[in-house]
Amino acid sequence: MDRHIPDRRLAQPFSGWTHEQMTKAIDDFIDKTELQDYATYIRRGAFLAQSKAAFTVGRERRDELVLKNSERAYLDLENSTRRIDKFKQPWRLYALVGCCSLGAAVQGWDETAVNGAQIYYIDALGLRGRDGLLGLVNSAPYLCCAFSCWLNYPLNRLFDRRGVIFLTCLISSITCLGQAFPQTWQQLFVVRLLLGLGIGPKSATIPIYAAECAPANIRGALVMMWQMWTAFGIMCGYIAGVVLAGVADSGNPTLCGPKSSLLLTARCSLNWRLMLASPMILPLFVVAYVYTLPESPRWLLKKARKSNNKKYYEQAFMSLCKLRHTKLQAGRDLFLIDHLLQGEEVIMTQQKPFSELFTLGRNRRALTASVITMFLQQFCGVNVTAYYSSTILVDHANYPPRSALLISMGFGIINFLFAIPAIWTIDSFGRRNLLLTTFPFMAFFQIIMVIAFALPSHSPAQPPLVILGMYLFGVAYSPGEGPVPFVYSAESMPLYNRDFGMGIVTSINWFWNFFISITWPKFSRAFTVSGAFGWYAAWCVIGWWMILLFVPETKDLTLEQLDEVFGYGTKDHMRHGMEQLRWFLGRYVLRRKGLREPVFIAKEEEEEGSV
Repeated sequence: MDRHIPDRRLAQPFSGWTHEQMTKAIDDFIDKTELQDYATYIRRGAFLAQSKAAFTVGRERRDELVLKNSERAYLDLENSTRRIDKFKQPWRLYALVGCCSLGAAVQGWDETAVNGAQIYYIDALGLRGRDGLLGLVNSAPYLCCAFSCWLNYPLNRLFDRRGVIFLTCLISSITCLGQAFPQTWQQLFVVRLLLGLGIGPKSATIPIYAAECAPANIRGALVMMWQMWTAFGIMCGYIAGVVLAGVADSGNPTLCGPKSSLLLTARCSLNWRLMLASPMILPLFVVAYVYTLPESPRWLLKKARKSNNKKYYEQAFMSLCKLRHTKLQAGRDLFLIDHLLQGEEVIMTQQKPFSELFTLGRNRRALTASVITMFLQQFCGVNVTAYYSSTILVDHANYPPRSALLISMGFGIINFLFAIPAIWTIDSFGRRNLLLTTFPFMAFFQIIMVIAFALPSHSPAQPPLVILGMYLFGVAYSPGEGPVPFVYSAESMPLYNRDFGMGIVTSINWFWNFFISITWPKFSRAFTVSGAFGWYAAWCVIGWWMILLFVPETKDLTLEQLDEVFGYGTKDHMRHGMEQLRWFLGRYVLRRKGLREPVFIAKEEEEEGSV
């Protein structure tokens, strides 16, 4: 069995340290950072980083360090067993969450602005019957994203986290405005290609920024927010399509037919131009106030360690003071983050993080599982609906354009609303369980679409079946395959090569996003719409088996336990998956109530003092 357990300093960094060892490490840190003015907060915070019980009431300390009543109250709130208490955070943190949410919504709005607009520009730009070119124009941003997300690292080095968010949102706003002016499909393709420069690096930077600023007890919920607010932006794109469809007289076939001289004028084309330009509004809000937020403390400490510039240590501490209730918590997190960065640096010098993603069994299995979830997010067929639902409804279900836009808007609303429960279920029910539960329903609802589009176009059963299949698919997708891939990928990689791993899986996600978008027009014509939806239904079935055999559960597991899970061989994961399937069939189909659910590893209690 291939077992590789990385250095324990990243999982339980101060476990087993004596009081003398801790005191020397704290003194060395204060001397190195020249933060003597905040020494009392850092010293007490460091002992809290070693053990949550360091200042238990009634427990005497030989160093006579004590907590203030207000500090103890906020620590009790932080460690409360009531789920609602962990969301009682400083307002500045929620301002940061709001900024990140708007940035995520920008991406979703960018993606679906084209859904309604193409109903009209397909004739205005001469793309009717030219399926390959239509797919190329629609998919242009995602082609760029497959490569531009690799710019994340150099851009962050040049501009820091906030600077990258500012720059990419500015690019998004300018290019969205630019989409309102093309006179040819080539011009629209170029502008949409440049839009990918604003989407790709942003999609990699914003989740990292949020995760690095959030306290550990709500970090998972914030990573989940990225996909949820992307769904909100998708909904906004559909709503904008409905609102702006009637702006111009584009529905008049006499004035605005394919050969009309007015086709590219404001009389006929203002609506789709406004639809494509509408996402420019949200990124301007992000641009306006992202620099009012604190920079990532982890990023500032990284710069401090690399440049040995003392000012970055103080900036990191002040940043944490804005994001935590007390300076005590800021001192604790400052000391802990710096120590973890030191541990990562040691590992980076001993190992080759990029090559070990592919050669080291533990990392290769984590990468494989992450790639599977990202690949299936595209090949379940959701973005066919996101990008082409209005066109499909007009061309293949005989809906008028306004009705098609309204139905698509309903899908967007469902996609957002049913993502909200995942905030709770992703940590309680589990990532793997969400996927295994929802994929069979996704396949079934895609089959309803297959049946609907196989019926004659004049059949009265076709319209309700199309809407039923589309909406129920959104209900099944939104709490499962929607939020899970980004959360799963972010936590399954070990800390010392998480940046490399996330770069790979994010690029894969964008590449298949591009592939789905560019191939749909020709694919649906060659296979028929019914056959194409059947293809994606089949992938939902295949995906269920891939998840069962190769994607282990990661919820409620410490870093050490994740290393143990992925340290087991692939055959062990496959065997466990089949045991789970036999248990499920025996328990819920054959009604054998005495069967025990198989557990891959036993969850051990954390050692006192672990972090």
